[in-house]
Amino acid sequence: MPRRLYSCTPSRLNTWLDCPRRYRYTYLDRPAPQKGPPWAHNSVGASVHNALAAWWREPYERRTPAVAGVLLTRGWLTDGFRDQEQSTEWRDRARDMVMSYTGTLDPSDEPVGVERTVATRTSVIAVSGRVDRIDRRGDELVIVDYKTGRRPLTEDDARTSLALAVYAVCASRVLHRSCHRVELHHLPTASVATWTHTPDTLRRHLSRAEDIAEEAAKADEDYRSLRAEDSAAPPLDDRFPARPGPICSWCDFRRHCSEGRAAGPARQPWEGLADLSEDGEIRAGGAGPAAP
Repeated sequence: MPRRLYSCTPSRLNTWLDCPRRYRYTYLDRPAPQKGPPWAHNSVGASVHNALAAWWREPYERRTPAVAGVLLTRGWLTDGFRDQEQSTEWRDRARDMVMSYTGTLDPSDEPVGVERTVATRTSVIAVSGRVDRIDRRGDELVIVDYKTGRRPLTEDDARTSLALAVYAVCASRVLHRSCHRVELHHLPTASVATWTHTPDTLRRHLSRAEDIAEEAAKADEDYRSLRAEDSAAPPLDDRFPARPGPICSWCDFRRHCSEGRAAGPARQPWEGLADLSEDGEIRAGGAGPAAP
């Protein structure tokens, strides 16, 4: 019998790499364990992403920075902030970010895709994902990923991103056009980190995705076997070990994981936000969760 393809997203693969325990809580346990409170930095990221997607869906004549600001304000998410004052402060800052960013864009340069789902299959995986934006520049496609996290991004971030490489492969196969360039657009610092892959580097990333998928697929099978045997929690925890580290302080499932709780102090829902100076500018840098 042919082997069943492992259906996944880059996020699922990266979750397995980061922490098998969190992978189990997220993708296997049903009902899933209750998560902690929502994070304010995720609200900022989602609000900005939604506003930019909506901006590209506006008629050409309405694609102005002012309209981007209105879309951000209308769709602002308030979850996770310390209080109304902090939420309002960050709403205004996020509005300025999207207005400044859209001011650098050509509204007539229609993207090939906005929040576009792309997918492909190999002999091992059926992988899919949703791309923030796909541009066409000359005969090539370009993957554009928006970032709003506190840490400025580098060329190395673009080069090593499994997700961006997989999106490039998927986009080229779905849209039948070459795609080698990937870009991280960091709105807080108005910077762009880019990398141009070669066919070899894309193949290596896809091969890495397959290797990760084979590990995760085997763990999925073991999980089903353990559940079928009505096994107690310890065997499951042994098969899906925690990988304690600084990120445990930001984990949604921290309350269910003793190793994670021991790895570091709990964080308040708004602590992932970058610091703001007195004039409202972001002071980027410092430790924090992965950027949305």
